[in-house]
Amino acid sequence: MTALVVLSVIVIALLIAGLAAYLLWAGTLLGRVAANLEESSRTVGEIVDHAKLIGPGVAHINRTGAVVAGALPLLYGMAEQIVAGASPAAERPGTPEPARPASGRRRSRLLETVGYPAEP
Repeated sequence: MTALVVLSVIVIALLIAGLAAYLLWAGTLLGRVAANLEESSRTVGEIVDHAKLIGPGVAHINRTGAVVAGALPLLYGMAEQIVAGASPAAERPGTPEPARPASGRRRSRLLETVGYPAEP
C-alpha cells in the first residue's frame, strides 16, 4: 500500500508541474498579446488624430469633385465644337471610282488545264 501511495503522490506532483508549465507558457503568450494590443491601440489613436485633421479637407475635395463632374458634359460638348471647327473637311470626288480588287483582274487557271488559251 505504501508503494501505491508514493506512486499516486508522484503522479499528482507531475500533473501539478505540467499544469504549472502550461500556465507559465500561456501567461507569456498573453503578455506578448497584451503588449501588441497596447502598441496597436497607440497606432490607432495616431491614425484617428490624423484623420481628424484631414477630414474637412476631404469634404472640400469631394465638393469640388462633384462640381467638376457636373461640368464634364458641358466641357465635352465645347471640346467637340472646337474640334469640329478646327479640322477641315476633306473634299470628296464628284464621281466615285468603281471598286476593284486589290490583286487586279481575277482569272481562272482551270481553262488552261483543259487546253483553252489564257486571256491576255
